[in-house]
Amino acid sequence: MTEVILHIYDVTNSGSEKTNNTILQINKIFKDRIGLGGIFHSAVQVYGNDEWSFGYCEQGSGVFSCPSGQNPMYTYREKLVLGKTNLTIFKVNQILRELSREWPGSSYDLLSKNCNHFCDELCDKLGVPKLPGWVNRFANAGDTAVEIAGNTAFRLKQAKTEIVSASKVAYRYLAGMASNVAVTPENGSPGGTTPRFQATWFKNLIAAGDKPSTSAVLDQPNQEVILLQQADAPLLRQNSHRIS
Repeated sequence: MTEVILHIYDVTNSGSEKTNNTILQINKIFKDRIGLGGIFHSAVQVYGNDEWSFGYCEQGSGVFSCPSGQNPMYTYREKLVLGKTNLTIFKVNQILRELSREWPGSSYDLLSKNCNHFCDELCDKLGVPKLPGWVNRFANAGDTAVEIAGNTAFRLKQAKTEIVSASKVAYRYLAGMASNVAVTPENGSPGGTTPRFQATWFKNLIAAGDKPSTSAVLDQPNQEVILLQQADAPLLRQNSHRIS
């Protein structure tokens, strides 16, 4: 049984002293004063003097180690003892080898797959509590915002599809009404609106719905509507002569 220690750093590797100082101020305000979180790098130490973490690289594994608390890319902040693992050093090394294969450096993502997510998974496999919420809260909040935006866009696409479907049904109904009801200049049409006007309106709505869209449902031209419009063209011209 051995302790599992989490090492936490302020992320100060931007290459700009002004930006690094801004990050330090953000972390001081949002973590130290408010307790919400900040912009942090984390690494896990278990068996020995090295810490393990994850970062971006173009090729190979993104899992790496360095002497605990001495990562030269960041500013050291603090360490937390997360608990003790019952796993042997042999089993821990096996887990690290597996994670090295599963976490290539090219898969790094600031919001959804960063060093803190790696440490969470490593801690879970070691059988100790995961990272405190404040360590990765900013990334989690950003990832949630992205997911909400994606869901909203999908719902808008669904709504557009449903509008087009409803307009096609209404057009079929209207076309049937136009073929069964004779309209004269004297009596007009029910409701005071001519079938010619209604049919044209629905045609325009359907045509607008069939324009290229980012929705997968609407990407292909709607052949059913095109054929329906072609078939009903003589009918609409006939009704137009009656009205005029």
